[in-house]
Amino acid sequence: MSARTTLRTTLARIVQQEDLNFLLTNRIPRRIATRFIGWFSRIENPLVRDLSIGIWRMFSDLDLTEARSTRFRSLHDCFIRQLKEGARPIDSDPNVLVSPCDAIVGASGRVQAGQVMQIKGFPYRLRDLLGNDADAADYHNGCYATLRLTAAMYHHFHAPHDCRVDSVTYISGDTWNVNPIALKRIENLFCKNERAVIRTRLSATGHAVALVPVAAILVASIRLNFLGTDSGLRQGGPRTIPCDATLHKGDAMGWFEHGSTIIVFAPPGFALHDGVGEGTRIRAGEPLMRLPRASLEAH
Repeated sequence: MSARTTLRTTLARIVQQEDLNFLLTNRIPRRIATRFIGWFSRIENPLVRDLSIGIWRMFSDLDLTEARSTRFRSLHDCFIRQLKEGARPIDSDPNVLVSPCDAIVGASGRVQAGQVMQIKGFPYRLRDLLGNDADAADYHNGCYATLRLTAAMYHHFHAPHDCRVDSVTYISGDTWNVNPIALKRIENLFCKNERAVIRTRLSATGHAVALVPVAAILVASIRLNFLGTDSGLRQGGPRTIPCDATLHKGDAMGWFEHGSTIIVFAPPGFALHDGVGEGTRIRAGEPLMRLPRASLEAH
């Protein structure tokens, strides 16, 4: 075992101690730390860039072999890297709703009595996450999947099916860490954090499918391609933005400027695809949910 591997293993064990991890990633000035990383990661200095990426590699399984380019101007440039053409093939089956991102599947299953699970034993109300009862009603007895993007993963997310984006609601909030250690300690964490509620309608069936990107500590912002602006959502403050953007399955929707979480909600009749469950690793474009067969046959 190399000295580098030994050091990385030792550091990982220290940081993975739950109490220490929680303290290091939550009991600090979260907003200040997030703004600092947003600034620091954009420094275009070769020494700063190389040292930062080197430290990042020590604490993660960062793999740049699929990156479209491995020449980065800054740490931020590496965070938001594009992938080589064809690196994420999109499942073309019209019966399938695909994962919008690379992720580890967290809590998933059915929306019951207006509640979903943050982690086992920690329910939260769907209306608190989405912002109102009307939106939550679309998903009563529906299906959901929590998708956690780790820091080393590809940070872009894509349309899970052919769809039209009706609106985006930006909800300001905190930046708690969204790893399992924090999810076991902070109730209603997703409902406390900054997030965007992206409401879509599937083009073929009209089903309402919502994606909720949730920001976290060190996430400088959530960016959405289809809004046609380079500005982060924070710059406009809490608001609902009407949209009429048509996307094809696999089209780029946006990106995080660090790892975080996307929660996908589908209405009754949808079901998790075979093999998808808590702890599953999934990549953008792979099957996440199955559409109701009757509705597809009707169209």
